[in-house]
Amino acid sequence: MEARAVLKYARISPRKVKIVLDLIRNKPVGYAMGVIKNTPKAASEYLEKLLKSAVANAQNNHDMDVDKLYVAECYASQGPTLKRIQPHAQGRAFKILKRTSHITLVLKEKE
Repeated sequence: MEARAVLKYARISPRKVKIVLDLIRNKPVGYAMGVIKNTPKAASEYLEKLLKSAVANAQNNHDMDVDKLYVAECYASQGPTLKRIQPHAQGRAFKILKRTSHITLVLKEKE
């Protein structure tokens, strides 16, 4: 039995999200929430909301015990990239890539 929460098209690079995901992988939910709240990264805001959603899914949809939950899987994959152009010297154009992520959190119950 597993509970899953997915955030698609988050306007943050997957590389930045993976740094925080590595801190919470295979950790209990309470510990993971503490780590996310005390990590000064931009991805923490997205992940806090996503973790709360995953816990609510586990509790309401699957009748799982919140005290036994842990982060079984968490990963961020590349979403579509928004391409923008910034003018540079001598009429040249400089390409700006605004990356997006699809973030997935999977919670399971410890036996």
